[in-house]
Amino acid sequence: MAKDVFHQQVKNALIKDGWHITHDPLTIRISEAVKLQIDLAAETTIAAERDSEKIAVEIKSFVGDSDISAFHTALGQYLNYCQALEEQEPDRIVYLAIPLETYQDFFQLPFIQRSLRRYQVKLIIYDPKLEEIKQWIS
Repeated sequence: MAKDVFHQQVKNALIKDGWHITHDPLTIRISEAVKLQIDLAAETTIAAERDSEKIAVEIKSFVGDSDISAFHTALGQYLNYCQALEEQEPDRIVYLAIPLETYQDFFQLPFIQRSLRRYQVKLIIYDPKLEEIKQWIS
């Protein structure tokens, strides 16, 4: 499976943010013949007295011709990954990583906002130029 255009930038941003990359990609087998590949898996210790927090990150660039088509694909993948991890790694939280510019325009549309709320999509907003995480939305 091809890596997203901004894969390395998001990976670098997560490392800068204190995350340790554990899988690149994270592969989840849902049957003998079918497996899912989530772009990245990472973990960090929130504090010495707390357990380790684990995440899986699906990275999207939204650089194609149709943002709505890219959104349909991203949402479908996100929901599939949530279900697969719920069954196999319930302590790992799935995030959809999207570029700051896309979040500021396309993701502010009422239809997109309603979809995000309905499906409880967790987001990582990243700046691909600075290789930084700008916002976590749970």
